[in-house]
Amino acid sequence: DYLTSLRGRKLLTFEETTGSHWLYVELRESVDRILVCDPYRNALLRQGPKTDKIDAAKLCHLLRAGLLHEVHHTLESDYWLRKLVRCYWSLVKSGVRVQNQKSALYRAVGLHYKKEPFVSDNWVLNFVADYLDETIVHYESYKKCFQQQFHRLRHSHPVIGYLAGISGIGKVNAVTLYALVLDARRFATKYHFWSYCGLVRHEKISGGRSYGNRRGRYASLLKFVFRTAAMTAIGGHNDIREYYETLLAQGYSPQKAQHHISRYIATSCYAVMKHKVAYQPYQWRKHRQKQDQEHNSSPGLVVPPEPNACGFHAPDNGARGSIGMMLHTESQRVG
Repeated sequence: DYLTSLRGRKLLTFEETTGSHWLYVELRESVDRILVCDPYRNALLRQGPKTDKIDAAKLCHLLRAGLLHEVHHTLESDYWLRKLVRCYWSLVKSGVRVQNQKSALYRAVGLHYKKEPFVSDNWVLNFVADYLDETIVHYESYKKCFQQQFHRLRHSHPVIGYLAGISGIGKVNAVTLYALVLDARRFATKYHFWSYCGLVRHEKISGGRSYGNRRGRYASLLKFVFRTAAMTAIGGHNDIREYYETLLAQGYSPQKAQHHISRYIATSCYAVMKHKVAYQPYQWRKHRQKQDQEHNSSPGLVVPPEPNACGFHAPDNGARGSIGMMLHTESQRVG
């Protein structure tokens, strides 16, 4: 009632926290715009005395100056898929931990985890072994339930199906990407998306001198997805494996070639989510052939070295797979 009674253009801001999305949904229709800001960047609030009234006044000053960093929120129902994805990866993490504990228990009595049954005269060890076995059975049961939900989402969301068709991604990673990104249009270019996924480093320069590179804040789960997708694609027989072998033949080291593949897969996912089109394999081969033809006709022509996986041409960033590319802006982080 208080918000609706106010006149004029109404902007509401508050910091990202556990209940921030609930507030966003409840109050979105009562104001012109809601800006959920990243508390990590609000260093001004840590200065001097701290009360609710003082913090609200400081947030207003930062909002007026345009210094607040917005965290992405939306009214779409797909936003809640983030809860499903994070719960799944939390389950996987705990399940791996229990399996490692069981393996350590077997090694403690000189047994092999996967080849020999657990036999011990110590009742404590037997009790712990039974508990770990039951926990693993429970973990595998719930993991199968999660995968069934992912399979249903793949068929109900066309974009998830497109993502799953990219070499190395698969069903689980496709749902993870869609849930965390939701709308790829909030990233101006693929380079902002790379920064969001932790696939670039930012160069530190002061007084004309370089002080090395640093990695900005990023979504660690997205970086894990693209790194594992690159390793999966390289280990299989697909278009990306051929691209990897082409990079090695051009003089790339295995480490840089794998990093290049991670960026290539990230670019493919970005294009698929932004344009909502299916993945087209071997676009890199057509792009290379076009580069060779242009290079032969115009020896001095500079062409972009990074092929676009879905056939969309992007300007040259001069990076050529280097991890030292500098970005001047950062994208929104996961809320």
